[in-house]
Amino acid sequence: MEIVEKTLSEIQPYEKNPRKNDAAVQYVEASIREFGFRIPIIIDKNGVIVCGHTRYKAARKMKLEKVPCIYADDLTEEQIRAFRIADNKTGEAASWDWSILPEELKGIKTIDMTAFGFLNTEVEDPNDVHEDNYNPEGAKRRTAAGQLWELGEHRLMIGDSTDPAAVKNLMGGGAGGICFHGSAVRRRDRRQKQDPQQDRTRRETAGKHRRRYAGSR
Repeated sequence: MEIVEKTLSEIQPYEKNPRKNDAAVQYVEASIREFGFRIPIIIDKNGVIVCGHTRYKAARKMKLEKVPCIYADDLTEEQIRAFRIADNKTGEAASWDWSILPEELKGIKTIDMTAFGFLNTEVEDPNDVHEDNYNPEGAKRRTAAGQLWELGEHRLMIGDSTDPAAVKNLMGGGAGGICFHGSAVRRRDRRQKQDPQQDRTRRETAGKHRRRYAGSR
């Protein structure tokens, strides 16, 4: 198997690559800067990438002139299509051994592992459950119906999505393009009957939202 150097202009991404990898580019770039370009990009006979789209993007970001490549010219078109998908899928089956990983990370003193996506070197198994002294009975309620928060361009309100007044307050008098909601969940004594008028109001409000959306399409 021969490794050849190719300029970035000689290779090109597969236009139908189903893998979204933009979030990983910064970590691959950090790896290349620290350890070098150790894993070649695999290309077909036409220079189209089979495996290595993230490394290609990292190389472009780093403005590298050439990158190591391996031709997969002995594979059929179907094999190349399958290899491109399988190369990404098989990695999803792997997992960390949490009895070993933290100790290994502690042995790395001079390399910043956060550059590769680790939050810190004191790693704990996310599946571990730690008991605390939380007491739900003594907890203080911090939210109440009618409270409204503005989160950038978004608005979040504690309220009943079928209550016209609550929706008006949330929307600030405006109208949305679409509305998803569910009926409010209320605790009722089983012997207590539902208020027919209240239920009718809820259905009418939901109907208005649906008609408003239908008219905006």
